[in-house]
Amino acid sequence: MRATKLLIQLTVYYAILFGGAWLVIHNNPEMQSYLPIGGAEALINSGGGKSNAFEAAAKVAEVKTLGQSLGWMFVAIIGALITSLPVTWVYMATRTSDEYDQSIISTILILPSVVTSIVVVVQHSLALAFALGGIAGAVRFKNSLKSSGDALYILLSVGIGLASGIGAVELALVMSLAFNYCFVALWTTEYGEREGMKRYMSDFNPDRGPGSASASDASTPPSGPAT
Repeated sequence: MRATKLLIQLTVYYAILFGGAWLVIHNNPEMQSYLPIGGAEALINSGGGKSNAFEAAAKVAEVKTLGQSLGWMFVAIIGALITSLPVTWVYMATRTSDEYDQSIISTILILPSVVTSIVVVVQHSLALAFALGGIAGAVRFKNSLKSSGDALYILLSVGIGLASGIGAVELALVMSLAFNYCFVALWTTEYGEREGMKRYMSDFNPDRGPGSASASDASTPPSGPAT
């Protein structure tokens, strides 16, 4: 039931996002030039070394005024936020209770927006990129992740932020969709499960494990001879 509810929730959410974006672009095709959408196509068609990825994606956003620039960045940040939201649902549904970390959920939500803002600031300035690297190097982060699986969530959050920052919110949405459905598939199939292993995702079928079987046998009183 948990998996079915999660799959329905994800499917409805992504259908609304894709359908809403399609309706907006279909009814107002001129708006695409002022929204952080279409960068994926520019990246794919920028092969051959004529321009780097940031320059190709930047050509999509033909903003000319301060209001258009602020609107473009606002939509990019909101796009990163709503794209990372379903990732938190998968984490909360699949993570084991003893290793559950609320700070990871907050990081998954906020990190893409932060990365989006940083990319918008530094993508056209090598000097700003080096300055940002120096600032980041001066700040010490001492938070260690509990599992490599948590690192996947952080890496996805960075990828969503990068895609949104270069004007490819549709790419961030596809990344989120593929990641979530892959994780749900691994959870429901319990791929790689072995007895006595250390779990990252919660047990999908706890009643079918050998531990539950032995526990049920122990709780059942032995049947003696009828007197």
